[in-house]
Amino acid sequence: MDLASNGFMLICAALVFFMTPGLAFFYGGLSRRKNVTNTMMACAGIMGISVLMWVAFGYSLSFSGDNLGIIGNLHNAFFNNMDPNVSQDGTNGTISVYTFAMFQMMFAMITPALITGSVVGRMRYTALFAFVILWSLVVYYPLAHMVWGGGLLGTGWLNSIDFAGGNVVHISSGVSGLVLAIILGKRRGIGQTEYKVHNIPFVFLGAAMLWFGWFGFNAGSGLLADGLAAHAFATTAVSSAAALIAWLIIEKIKTGKPTLVGASTGLVIGLVAITPGAGFVPVWSSFIIGALVSPICYFGMILVKNVFKIDDSLDAFGCHGIGGIWGGLATGLFCEKSINPAVDYANGLIFGDPTQFVRQLVSILITIAIAVVGTLICAGIVRLFTKLRVSPKDEALGLDVTEHGESAYPSFNGFD
Repeated sequence: MDLASNGFMLICAALVFFMTPGLAFFYGGLSRRKNVTNTMMACAGIMGISVLMWVAFGYSLSFSGDNLGIIGNLHNAFFNNMDPNVSQDGTNGTISVYTFAMFQMMFAMITPALITGSVVGRMRYTALFAFVILWSLVVYYPLAHMVWGGGLLGTGWLNSIDFAGGNVVHISSGVSGLVLAIILGKRRGIGQTEYKVHNIPFVFLGAAMLWFGWFGFNAGSGLLADGLAAHAFATTAVSSAAALIAWLIIEKIKTGKPTLVGASTGLVIGLVAITPGAGFVPVWSSFIIGALVSPICYFGMILVKNVFKIDDSLDAFGCHGIGGIWGGLATGLFCEKSINPAVDYANGLIFGDPTQFVRQLVSILITIAIAVVGTLICAGIVRLFTKLRVSPKDEALGLDVTEHGESAYPSFNGFD
């Protein structure tokens, strides 16, 4: 076992864990004052249940054995038949199987938390909690296996590439959030009164925490403390910075005033876009990937909200779904097989080979289909036992008080 790489991966796991509290601040700041505790509580609850589920059976279903290229088995349920002193398969004896499991656990934590941004202010907490449990089983664990566990979308058949979660994390959560938002319907009053972000410093704090943690998210996905990790670190930094600046330029042109919320949004979507290709594309291409994701997402959000009239509350689909789709396609455009020896078959479209671009496109379409069908199934099951949406009265009062009996600002007595 390579102790340096094992230690590096444990640090990366902790960095990825830090992203979920960062997401809580990011989403919490974007929400209304009366819903900030509920919004952050969604992330808090997921932090707890995702750990328990992952150790009990999530890791095993994702990375143990194979059934038809779709899901694993329960051979390593509750970490049975696992020795922390034995290395993870496929890492050439470099890191502990426990280290790999803990790193992957943090991905299983933040992914369902991303969905919550689409349903802020109107979904019952118990319904959301139940939905996340089912969604992890029906959508996340199978996708993790299909992409990273030797299943159909990865080396088991299609040979699509996803370095750190374009399909598994961002497209799956973004599309699922969009479907769930459609099922729930719009928040009451949206479009009739102006919506104002309640705490802009929270938004930037959360975005900064996400950026910090994302270096572990992407650099750690090569599973070694080596040059590829440094390469992924560099592409991550460049793409996020390019998207941030591009978003500010768009705001300056459109409204005349660049904003801190815009800067925060831009840097996050830049991170989303580079995630699938961070360890596959050259550094110069990350300038392009980041610069283009901002106009793609900016106008994509307008399309979703103003044209299709879908209330994607905090633009979870606009950021993660649209940004993840662009990132997956960009990986097929710019990937260069000399960068990552593990995928010496993958050369991008701009290098004259359309094969990998087609693979990326097919994998994205399959991921979207799984997310749509899986979300409909999970929401349908939850509906059998409880209502998905809070009552109009509870929605008007705010979910902090009605769902949790507490207020983020107990001394505030004015209107929201």
